[in-house]
Formats: sequence, C-alpha cells, structure tokens
Amino acid sequence: MQPVDRLVAQRLEKLQQFREMGIEPYYNRFRPSHTLAQILTEFGGLSGEELEALPHTFRLAGRLMLMREFGKAAFCHFQDGSARLQAFVQKPVVGEERFRFFRRLDLGDIVGFVGTLFRTRTGELTLAVQDFVLLTKSLLPLPEKYHGLTDVERRYRQRYLDLIVNPSVWQVFIQRARIIRLLRQFLDDRGFLEVETPMMQPIPGGATARPFETYHHALDTKLYLRIAPELYLKRLLVGGFDRVYEINRNFRNEGLSTLHNPEFTMLEFYQAYATYEDLMKLTEEMLSFVARELLGTCRLVYQGQAVDLTPPWRRLDLRRALTEVGGIPAEVVRNPEALVARARAEGVVLRPGEGYGRALTKLFDLHVEARLVQPTFVLGYPAETSPLARRNDDDPEVVDRFELFIAGREMANAFSELNDPLDQRRRFEAQLAAHLAGDEESPHAVDEDFLTALEYGMPPAAGEGIGVDRLVMLLTDSPSIRDVILFPQLRPER
Repeated sequence: MQPVDRLVAQRLEKLQQFREMGIEPYYNRFRPSHTLAQILTEFGGLSGEELEALPHTFRLAGRLMLMREFGKAAFCHFQDGSARLQAFVQKPVVGEERFRFFRRLDLGDIVGFVGTLFRTRTGELTLAVQDFVLLTKSLLPLPEKYHGLTDVERRYRQRYLDLIVNPSVWQVFIQRARIIRLLRQFLDDRGFLEVETPMMQPIPGGATARPFETYHHALDTKLYLRIAPELYLKRLLVGGFDRVYEINRNFRNEGLSTLHNPEFTMLEFYQAYATYEDLMKLTEEMLSFVARELLGTCRLVYQGQAVDLTPPWRRLDLRRALTEVGGIPAEVVRNPEALVARARAEGVVLRPGEGYGRALTKLFDLHVEARLVQPTFVLGYPAETSPLARRNDDDPEVVDRFELFIAGREMANAFSELNDPLDQRRRFEAQLAAHLAGDEESPHAVDEDFLTALEYGMPPAAGEGIGVDRLVMLLTDSPSIRDVILFPQLRPER
C-alpha cells in the first residue's frame, strides 16, 4: 500500500470511529461571528491587556494547517478564505476527552472554534479555545510540506488545492476581482452602460479566429461560441445606446501558451461620436486609474522590468516601428514585394487573400512587439488586416486603429468603427472568399443581419477591446495567463 493510501485508510477509519462516537463529521450548524481577516483588521492592533478586556467570545472557523502539541496543550494554525490565525487548545479548559479528540484531528480538517483573543509571549495574536466542533473531515492529506505546492501542472489542475496551500495565490484572484470592479467603476462613472450579448452566435464575427462549434437541437441549427461581442455591441449603437461595455468571456479554438487560453476575458466598450484618438486618451486615464487605485502608484515592476503607466504614452507608427525598433531597412518596409519576400523568408505563412498587410503585422510581431516595454500605442495598421475599422481619410490603405503594447505584449486593440454598410459588405465578402479558399479563421458567412443594422445607420463611433487576463498579469506580476485564470484549460492527463 502506498503511503498516501495508508493515510487515506487511516482517515476513513477515523471517520467511522467518530460516527460511532456520535460525532457528525460533516456538521452544518456552526456560524462564525467573524472572518479571520476581520479579526486581524479589528483586533490585530490591540495590546494584550486590551484583548483581555474584550467582553465577548468569538466564533471562528477554518481549515487546520499546522498543529504543535505540548503535553496538555496544543497550538494550531487555521485559515479561512481570508487569512490565517493561531489557536491555543488546553486540556484543562476543554476537558480530557475533548482534548484527546482534538489531538486526533488531521491537517486539512475544517474546525469551528469558540474562544477569546490574547497575545502569546512572542506577541502573536491567538484564539484561546474554550470549545470546538469538527465541521468537515478531510479524507485526503494535504501535500507534503503543505506550505509549498510546487508542481505547476498540479497547481493548475487542482486549483482548490493550490488555494489551500499557497496563500499568495489568493491575493492574485482578490486583486483580479478588484481590477474588474475598478474597470466597471471607471466606465460607469463616465456614463457607459454595462450590457450582455449572446455567447452562442449563428455567425462568429468581430475578430479573426477559429471558433468552437456547437449544435442547438430544438432549433436544428449549428451555433458558435463567440470569438468577440463586437457586432452585437455595435447593434446597440444603432439602437441608440451611445456608450456601452461588456466584460465578456470569449472562446477561440487556438493553441495554449503563457499568453493564450481558449476561454478568456475581455473588456469591450464602444462610444458614439468618438474616434480612436479619443480612446487613446480614455485608455491612458483608465489603466493609470486602475493602477493607482490598486497599487497606489503608476510605476510597477513586471517580471524584472520597470513599467511606468503615467500618461501620456508613446505613439508609434507601425512601419516606422519596423525600422526604428525592429531594424528592418525603411526601403524594405516601403516595398510590398520586398517585405512579403522578407516575411516568407522568416517563416511567415500568408493565408488566402493576404499579402503586404499581413507581412507587416507578422514581422512586427517577430521583431518589435517584445521590445515595447513602456506603454506604446502603435498606429497605422493596414486595411487588409482590419476588416471592421474605418479607413483613414488621408491614406485609405490604412485604418484609424491602434494596438496598445505594454511589457512586450498586446494589451488592447481599438479603432474608429466602420459604419459604411457598402464598404463593410465588400470586406465581409472578401473574408468569405478567404474562408472558401481555406482560411478557417475567417467568417464562413456574411452577417446580413449586422449589415441590415448598419443600413439603418450607426453613428460615428470608436470601440476597444482590452485583455482583462493580460491586464491582471501585468498588475499582479504573474508570468503566465494560467496564473490569473482560476481554472485554465489544460491538455488531458495521459
């Protein structure tokens, strides 16, 4: 029998013995008076004398994480979903039989305690236990040396265990929740309305990506998990909502990496009577606001690199970036044939209907993106790679669009929206032709309903998508997207 199997067998035996003793090992009538975080906040600054003068007892609950026995007494550390606290159990206080029962509890068991607060000789805030009750018997032992679960794969597959044994992981997800609240607060305060749009769509649109497919039997129709909410949010602009946003789950049937998960979270928002230039200013204000509220500063360190989110941020033309940052000669960048040849030589695969525009953006990915550490708006994207963006008035070969890069990765994508239904139809038809030629990432059909909406008239507008997971990575100094998603997608275990 393996060591773990022996421990499980011992715990199962205890479970049966407890029941024979009349002890319910899954008790559900204990109600804590405080969370442990509340205890630390409200009473953590009191002296020993002030704690002894408190007129009441406390009812606290949590998981046993450490036990130390000293003859007729025992110290234990227990934690709930907010913090960790020490408890002190004495045989003369709880009685010999109850103390013997307490010593039979295991690490991982969830226990309710009743007692008073005091400080030990070393000054540690501690609960002097007057009574206790077993709330949940744990049948599986915590990982050896519970203070560190270091198997990364196991951490992601058993996130619940990761949260139990690595308290720092709590903080990442607490910060994630705060970041999302701050994004909402910022937009709500500026008159944006939070909305919800369909996750299952008859035509996947709003981005270029391979979708997940599903089937609705009652409607006898194929549906797709959304790759973006864009086309539905724009319908709301047509309907008269001038400022809308959605914090949404998107699904893209693509590979896994430290920056990509097939299911991810985006903030997408649209503002009527605005341009992509307006959104650059809004983005600077929003992300610097979130950083200040979360961290108290716009200056942070991400994976050893200093990043300053203080506005204004750098603006850089895409072609100029290829030369100034990427080192590709300007004469090559300006020559479509030469640039396409350069891209092919570096392994860039051009899909059906793609050419110079795709070569520009892929070479940017290879040579420039990782070097943009400080916040940088990259402008001047080719129309070929921007099927939903408005063409620039002075140069129709490019669109009014920016992508934001921070710490060497894309954080946001925004543009002045295309609201010309005839131009939009031509671009949709070009995407359909690319799909029929073998490009699985292009939409498989023209979205006629969206075109009909545009024909009724969509006001001039600008829209933006911000990767929430990547923003959380930046603000919590997390190296992988899997560190900021509670249950990331993983390859099946073999």
